Amino acid sequence: MTDQTTLREASSPPVPWAGKPAEQKQAVAHDLHSPRRALVVGATLLIAAVIGFCFYVPELWQVSTDDAYVNAHVVSVMSKVAAYVSKLHVNDNSKAAQDDLLLELDPRDFVVAVEMANADLKSAQANAANIEAQIREQHAIVAESQSAVDGDRATLDFAQQQLDRYQSLATSGSGTVQRLQQAESDVGQHRATLQHDLAALDAARAHEAVLETQLVQAKAATERQRAAFAQAQLNLSYTSIRASDAGTVANKTVEVGNYVQPGQVLFSIVPDELYITANYKETELTNVRPGQRATVRVDAFPGLRLEGRVDSIQRGTGAQFALLPPENATGNFVKVVQRVPVKITFIDPGEALRWISPGMSVEAKIYTATPPAYLGILDR
Repeated sequence: MTDQTTLREASSPPVPWAGKPAEQKQAVAHDLHSPRRALVVGATLLIAAVIGFCFYVPELWQVSTDDAYVNAHVVSVMSKVAAYVSKLHVNDNSKAAQDDLLLELDPRDFVVAVEMANADLKSAQANAANIEAQIREQHAIVAESQSAVDGDRATLDFAQQQLDRYQSLATSGSGTVQRLQQAESDVGQHRATLQHDLAALDAARAHEAVLETQLVQAKAATERQRAAFAQAQLNLSYTSIRASDAGTVANKTVEVGNYVQPGQVLFSIVPDELYITANYKETELTNVRPGQRATVRVDAFPGLRLEGRVDSIQRGTGAQFALLPPENATGNFVKVVQRVPVKITFIDPGEALRWISPGMSVEAKIYTATPPAYLGILDR
């Protein structure tokens, strides 16, 4: 009896869980998914930490902005004289070397102006030479008048000596009154002649001074005509427009036969030397200094990375030089973070300058410090 009871108890199955079947399945699923859920949460947190690390840590040694673009010192080619375009030696996007002939204007009017100015110059030079010859002639006249005056003084002195001698003879009774009167007459006559020649000498000297003044005026007129001749030659040279620097033709708005005016922009020359203008927030420029290394990525060529250096920082924000700069002293004030242009020059860009152009958007990074070597993977 006892053995049968023990055997029955030993062979009886275990008592099942008293819960419902649905609750049993949920509990089993919860036990199975708990490790997987912890793994997903951990992986998500790890990825978020890596992303935050990649975004935050580089800010310790670099500042970047996408408010940047390629720039250049573009030269506007303008006409300095009014004329018709006779020849055009360039076309859209043509390459031009320094001093290459770009455009020719009709030179005929300017050739005539040069010839007229040359004729006026020669006439002024001839007038000056004529006055110089008159002055030389007048010098001779003055010298002749001076000689006559000197002769008159010598004759007058001799006549005065004769008069003194005859006066002495007449006083002693040895001379005649008639001879004394003749001597007095000779003195008066020679004195009058001297006065006449002195007046003639003064007139000759006065005319000499007039001629010298006329010579000064003639020389001034000559210089004026020489300047007019040089200006006419300069205007003639303006009919041939040459490239002041090597570059590429852009924004061409002129064709053969057009009548151009002084100051009219005909086209632009984009030089081969380019640079980057990056507009950084003022709060990002705390550690930026000229000479620091920079990298540039051009939006048009995502795989292209160019090296550069900070050339300079503009003394003033972009808003300061706007057409209507802000006046914070009037109305309500709202503080806005300003942007300051930073000039970045390329370091050995190579063939890249053939494909990038002014106005293209870029992303610029400036390294304010040297990143650790083991974090170089983040500098990409």
